[in-house]
Amino acid sequence: MQESDWKVFQLDELLAKVERNGVTFREFLRTPSLSCSIYHLPVGSKDMASAHEEDELYLVLEGKGQLRIGETEHRVQQGTLMYVHAACDHAFFDIQEDLTVLAFFGSPVLEIGRGHRYRHGQRHGAGAEIED
Repeated sequence: MQESDWKVFQLDELLAKVERNGVTFREFLRTPSLSCSIYHLPVGSKDMASAHEEDELYLVLEGKGQLRIGETEHRVQQGTLMYVHAACDHAFFDIQEDLTVLAFFGSPVLEIGRGHRYRHGQRHGAGAEIED
């Protein structure tokens, strides 16, 4: 196993690198199938999020605010873990305390040799094929 096959991150070190003067988005990992970032939104700021082609998972590390997913609004605070399906409109808003979020972005899984995309966690023949 080579070091490029794995990486170790310390959350306190990642948080220490967060710029806290304005909206910031700092990616710290990118592979062909996964991207990870720390996203910071100060009180009163506007979110730059929108629908993406990838599934997303957010973990609130600090702060309080709201997350709108489609037409539904959710309170978020430290410890809140949220999944947002690919192509679903969403945005953080009404930031009450500076919000720092760990963001994980997946990517479509390709069936080896055929080039078909499948949703995460679903197997061949399960009706999960996505038309290209």
